[in-house]
Amino acid sequence: MNGAAGGRRERLVVIGGDAAGMSAASQARRLRGPDELEIVAFERGHFTSYSACGIPYWVGGEVDGPDRLIARTPEEHRTRHIDLRTRTEVTEIDVAGRRVRARDVDSGAASWTSYDKLVIATGARPVRPDLPGADAPGVHGVQTLDDGQALLDTLARARGRRAVVVGAGYIGVEMAEALIHRGYEVTVVNRGREPMSTLDPDMGRLVHKAMEGLGITMVNDTGVTEVRTGGDGRASAVVTADAVYPADVVVLGIGVTPETSLARAAGLPVGGHGGLLTDRAMRVRGHADIWAGGDCVEVLDLVSGQLRHIALGTHANKHGQVIGTNAGGGYATFPGVVGTAVSKVCDLEIARTGLREKDARRVGLEFVAVTIESTSRAGYYPDASPMTVKMLAERRTGKLLGVQIVGREGAGKRVDIAAVALTAGMTVEQMTALDLGYAPPFSPVWDPVLVAARKAARAVEESG
Repeated sequence: MNGAAGGRRERLVVIGGDAAGMSAASQARRLRGPDELEIVAFERGHFTSYSACGIPYWVGGEVDGPDRLIARTPEEHRTRHIDLRTRTEVTEIDVAGRRVRARDVDSGAASWTSYDKLVIATGARPVRPDLPGADAPGVHGVQTLDDGQALLDTLARARGRRAVVVGAGYIGVEMAEALIHRGYEVTVVNRGREPMSTLDPDMGRLVHKAMEGLGITMVNDTGVTEVRTGGDGRASAVVTADAVYPADVVVLGIGVTPETSLARAAGLPVGGHGGLLTDRAMRVRGHADIWAGGDCVEVLDLVSGQLRHIALGTHANKHGQVIGTNAGGGYATFPGVVGTAVSKVCDLEIARTGLREKDARRVGLEFVAVTIESTSRAGYYPDASPMTVKMLAERRTGKLLGVQIVGREGAGKRVDIAAVALTAGMTVEQMTALDLGYAPPFSPVWDPVLVAARKAARAVEESG
């Protein structure tokens, strides 16, 4: 159905009220007025258009919230003629009947809403291990503002000051630091060799040292076997094969998985990583009037050529713009990603883009890997801080494959140089000629990324 029957307004239904969903709704509204397009959006939580990435800083007390994390309130969306229904959960998608069934979370009342066009932006959910006690009170995933508020409520009434974070990815590391700021004694239990599995282990080791310097106890190469509960039924300890770690609160930082249960039940195509499959216009494959975006989809990795699931607000907002343009009658595409991400532990900045060593091996690429030590500013300039840059290049062609950076102030955002080079398909030799800005307060004469590129170019040449 490309147009509404009988001359009536078309109806766009959006499932999910955060970045992708409301960006899509807002963009579609910019292109088509309320006389042409009715927009109905469903959100099961209290909040819309918020920064989930800011939740650890809210929990840690560095940012007031949740209001400071909200880009646009439900009321603001409604003034733009978007019928936004909060505390309303979509429980079924009827693709053949072109309708969705939604339930009021508070009253339980349910009804069907028809659509001409549908946007699925159901996001992701925190991974909860299938272990005894994993669903006990006091065990928290942190994905939404409601999750953040629930965690703060637990912290406010906890009798002790012991926290265990399970997992050491971005959320796990950031939440560990937030809990330190809250005055908690923090232990991180991590299945991997080092924290931040998005880095190679040699770079993750630098993060490990920084976390220990912050007072966090790191337990690596260890899996959790149970979350033990006390007499009140609340979490009281995290159990591994070798030890028991007492806990007044447990935070899950294992990662997230696409929330595609609705889509699966409706028979929509899902990929190997659990995310919905779309084309470059973000249309769900095989369905001309259904789009999907944000953390519930898989995206093309431009470096490896394979599909990945990457849960980042930057991608979600871009997906929403593309979807809203197409649903509103325009044309836009989303080409893919190179896997750029940045985080921090205290004042240690952590960044990566492109492929890790194991990613390159998995897709059959032969590569060279180099690591250099440099500084954020000219060595003689005050407050120059150390920086480690690791770079991967394809062995025969010299094409850049990936970069990881760990350092102090001024380190993290340097990864954007590499992200642009990856997107452009540059070789490390070509990178050495990049005309980057230089002044002693900002960089050495040779920027650390270019130093790594020079070393990688030599390694490529020496490899024959």
